[in-house]
Parts: sequence; structure tokens; C-alpha cells
Amino acid sequence: MINILMVDDDEDDRLLFEDVIKETSLLCQLHNAVDGQDMFDKLQATSNAELPDLILLDLNMPRMDVREALEKIKSDPRLRLIPVVILTTSNAETDIIKSYDCGASSYIPKPVTFDELTEKIIALTDYWFDVVRLPDKK
Repeated sequence: MINILMVDDDEDDRLLFEDVIKETSLLCQLHNAVDGQDMFDKLQATSNAELPDLILLDLNMPRMDVREALEKIKSDPRLRLIPVVILTTSNAETDIIKSYDCGASSYIPKPVTFDELTEKIIALTDYWFDVVRLPDKK
């Protein structure tokens, strides 16, 4: 079972992502956080065995922006190996560069339609859980 933490302040985006997970029948446990601070609080309260396999992080959030969130994740020995994928509406080159500079594993512009989002999520989970080899959780 894939354990994904989706961090997005837009409730509609979180619900849409849940619908995609149901539609694709991915064996996935989805957790949500509403911003970077909520994400970090939840990660700190999670045991090593229950840490997410993948974090989907929106670029523009209140309380803690993507730069701060990535810095906290990448500086924490428990969290730094978790792939963090930026999933955002921005196609700005400066946002892409900033995200990779801060340690993002991937950067994906949010698709416009449900079908496009479904295709992206299938490709994303195939890549991270069938193609690459991630470290075992400790």
C-alpha cells in the first residue's frame, strides 16, 4: 500500500485528488495537510513506519511556503529521503528552479481536466513505486 501525503490549501484540489485515487483504484492511503506547517506538524507526530512514501506539495500555501517546507524536510534525517513532488498550477521558470534548488524531487504542473490529472497520477505512482528504487523505511 502506497502512503501519500498531499499538502494543498485548496480543499477542492484535495477532494479532486481523492476522486482520482478512487477512480484509478490505486492501492493508496491518502493523508492531507492544509499547508506546510500542518504538514510538518503531522510528520513530526508520525512514527517512522507510518511516514509517507511520497509527499505532494503545493507551491503557494499560507503559513509556510514551499521553500521553508522543503528546507525543513530536507534538514530532518527522518524525512529527507522522502520524495517530494511539487504539484502546482504554476508554470513559471523561476518557481521550477526555486523548487529544485530547495530539494524537490519533481515538479509537475497541475493538469486542467480530471482525465489529465488521472493520467499524471498514474504515471507519477508508476514512476515512484514501480520504476525507481527508494530506500527502505527505518
